[in-house]
Formats: sequence, structure tokens, C-alpha cells
Amino acid sequence: MIPVFKPAMGQEEIEAISQVIKSGWLGLGPKTEQFEKEFAEYLGVKYALALNSATAALHLALMVLAVKDREVITTPMTFVSTNHAILYNQGRPVFTDIETDTLNINPEEIKKNLTKKTKAIMAVHYGGQACRLEEIIKLAKDNNLSVVEDCAHACGGEYKGKKLGTFGDLACFSFHAVKNLATGDGGMIVTNNKEWHERLKKLRWLGINKDTWEREESEHKERGGYSWSYNVEELGFKYHMNDLNSALGLVQLAKLDKMNEKRRILAKRYDVLLKDVKEIELPVEKEYAKSSWHNYVIKTSARDRLNLFLADRGISTGVHYIPNNHYLIYQKYGEKTPAAEAVWTKLLTLPLYPDLAEDEQDSVINGLKDFFKGAN
Repeated sequence: MIPVFKPAMGQEEIEAISQVIKSGWLGLGPKTEQFEKEFAEYLGVKYALALNSATAALHLALMVLAVKDREVITTPMTFVSTNHAILYNQGRPVFTDIETDTLNINPEEIKKNLTKKTKAIMAVHYGGQACRLEEIIKLAKDNNLSVVEDCAHACGGEYKGKKLGTFGDLACFSFHAVKNLATGDGGMIVTNNKEWHERLKKLRWLGINKDTWEREESEHKERGGYSWSYNVEELGFKYHMNDLNSALGLVQLAKLDKMNEKRRILAKRYDVLLKDVKEIELPVEKEYAKSSWHNYVIKTSARDRLNLFLADRGISTGVHYIPNNHYLIYQKYGEKTPAAEAVWTKLLTLPLYPDLAEDEQDSVINGLKDFFKGAN
């Protein structure tokens, strides 16, 4: 099968993992510290904190924003982690409709859903295509709200020449196995707020005020300095990244822009070779955005039949996503999102990853053309 997603891994990643194993320090340590530093430098932010998932990052982001008993403007067109994080913090998700072309949250719809109880806006960059950030940030400032950028799809993407993840008060990244920067599992939370960063550092390690690597460093610097001593200042979580994941992250970060450029070339090739298939609506990239092209999502009213047809030809496809307000756990929140309702049944994610060969991509394209030729 040609998969929908596939991580781009090679000898460099193998050697990086081997070095960590040989070092004897596998947990939270020097590689994680280095990964955080280099990731912050890549984005141009002050602070980056490596975690074991983007779900953890979203949870902690909303925790420091204190959304308990408050409303959070969010999109139904995302993975459930985005909205579970609101519930983890005892907030109320307010499902807000999307733009049917980008599948991102619509700023005009955000305006309609603002109330005195609104605390924050979740800006999810679907597929790596930037939200209309200037409008969202202005709405937040005018209404004294915080913005969390959900960059799970968007690592390396840009809005008006500036990296995604640098606009909101906090931003959360995913390094899951299928993401543009892959560490198997993992995530990152970034901010320019020192106070939040210091608290987040404790929250990711059970509320402990010194992690194991800090204590190890203090032992070397100050012999007899009670390196085993620490305090627990609040209830935290076991959310930190480890050095095995971080070693992969450092190699992947160095290759990220090159891998994203390969995605861009493949996406453009889909655009060119599928433009005459009238039954398909192709994804868009707005003039203000440089997408990371995490996924390539077409729209077609024949979605389900096409999915089965391609599967029979050894081609995997996916659906991203069922609107979250369809799920039982979210149905009680009740907001109507007619644009999302109209479009989600047409969405089909095609294979896209840096190592997708042209002949494999040709198989996907020919499969699409053959399906619609036969349908007519």
C-alpha cells in the first residue's frame, strides 16, 4: 500500500539514537535541553519546552491561561486533542464555523460567538495552512483574550513571512510519527512569557521545581550541593520529552525546511496534474500563507466510493476530520457549524510525504482520473 503519511527517517536518525543509548542518559537530559534551544531559535521565540505530545502541550497551555468555567472559541475541524484540552481544564468549547476553502476557523464567525465568558481562541492551522492571524489577534486584543496557536500540522509553515507559532500567546506543536517533524511521539509548547515558561517547566514534571537533568548538573557544579533535594510546588503531570525523542527531533529539525520543500513540490505537482479533473476541488494556499503541507486534502462528493476504489489499487487515503461536535462527548455544547457540516463529507486526504516517489504519486493521480472517467 502507498500510505497517506510516512516519516522521512534515515541513517542520521539511527546514529543520533545510537549516541543517546551509548551515553547512558535516555530520559529528560542534555539532548532535550539542546532541542528546546534550537527549536526556539528556529522559530524566533524566547522559550520552548519539549513534551511527550501536542496533547500535553495543549492541556498545559490552557492550564496556564486558567480557562476553568470560561469559554474557549474553537474549531470542529481538528483532531480531538484540541478540544479535549479545553475539557481537561474544565472550560467550555464553543464550536465556531470554518472557511470552506482553507478549512480553518472563520474570524467572522468568531465575532458572533464572543461573550463575556470568552477567555481564549484556539487557532488551528489545518493541514499547515495559516489561519487569518491578523484578524484573530486583533479580535483577541480588542476583547482581552488569549490566543493559542495549534500548530500540530504547521511546523515550518508561515504567515506573511513569519513562522507559525510566533503569533499567539502560546503555541503547541506535534512531533507524532506522521508529522512534518517526527520523533515518534512528542510535542513542544512555545511562548515569550517567562513566568508561564517557568510554571510550564514544573507542570511537565509533576510540579517538581528541579528536573533530573538540572539536579545532575548541580551535582557536577556544586559537589555536596544536595542535588537530590527538590520541592513539589503544585500538582503537575508526567509530560516531559526524553533524550531519545529529542535526538530524533534535532536531526529532523535540521532537515525540516528541506522536507517541507519536498512536500511543496509534490503538492504543486498534484495541483498541476489534477486541475482538469472537474469532479475534484483542490486545496488552496492563500497569498498570506506558506503552508507546511502536512496534508493534501481534496473535496469530492464521491468521497466514500473513491476511498474504496483507491484502496483496491493499493492506495491509502484518509478523512481529516469528522467534525468534533459530532462526537457524543461534544454534542451537548450545541453550536451549529453549517459550513463544516456541508464540507466534511467531501474531504479525502491523499498520500503526501517527503519520500513519496513520483511513480507512486502518478499511481494516485491515475487512480483518481480512472475513477472519474469510469464514473462518467
